Amino acid sequence: MALAALIMISGCSSVDVLNATITRDGYTLTRNIAYGTDARQTLDIYTPNDAKNAPVILFFYGGSWQMGSKDDYRFLGQALTSKGYVVAVADYRLYPQIYYPDFVLDGARALRFIHSHASQYQGDPRKIIVAGHSAGAFIAMILGADDAFHEAVGSQRAWIRGTAGISGPYDFLPFTDAHIKAIFSHYPDKETQPINHITQPMAPVFLATGDDDDTVDPRNSHRVKAKLNAISSPVQEHVYPGIGHIGIMLSLAERFRWKAPLLNDLSAFIDATCKSPPPPAN
Repeated sequence: MALAALIMISGCSSVDVLNATITRDGYTLTRNIAYGTDARQTLDIYTPNDAKNAPVILFFYGGSWQMGSKDDYRFLGQALTSKGYVVAVADYRLYPQIYYPDFVLDGARALRFIHSHASQYQGDPRKIIVAGHSAGAFIAMILGADDAFHEAVGSQRAWIRGTAGISGPYDFLPFTDAHIKAIFSHYPDKETQPINHITQPMAPVFLATGDDDDTVDPRNSHRVKAKLNAISSPVQEHVYPGIGHIGIMLSLAERFRWKAPLLNDLSAFIDATCKSPPPPAN
């Protein structure tokens, strides 16, 4: 479910109300930068005013691979720029225009662009964290795990310094929704699951979920953590009590940070990951 819809359900009038409370100070927003030829292949970049060779967060939002807009995520851009990071929020193509794995390939294309252009926005291309929420965490996890999607578009998994997944569906068979089943209908079911793309150690992984999430079962994150531990791949998991699928993202917004310490936990992960030596190139 897209953030705007989730916020409306939670009692707010729209995501515009949330973003209206977000300061425009402290960062520069460059909008609608093309990373491909399709109208959906664009991203927004938030640059802290004092950034220089900063870590870069490439973020993919949720929306069941069917909805969503980068325009809804100023609160996320402000939160992460306040910690000193350059933030790129990417749109990507959606069903029914496309099917799996095209949105993952769009993620790899966005990474290719960010790696090539990070320095233009005061970011360090050696310090790219790929992140996402919900369906976006699905994209981020596959990008962090599997070389094949990068090779298809001229990207490289080695460019990813770390992966951050927030409330992601990584292991959610069987499909129970007709639209979701259609989205993934071009491949065998098991090949669509991010957990099955984890076959070798990854750059460090950050997992966050709420124990009150009834949209994406928190056990998705637990199982990915177990899979990564089994292959000695660095991973940390944060489970926030009483937090649901919307609350975990709202906790990044300035007025809702009392809900969960996600921003501080994620920032600590990014700082530690980017200070450590990068993994060897593939």
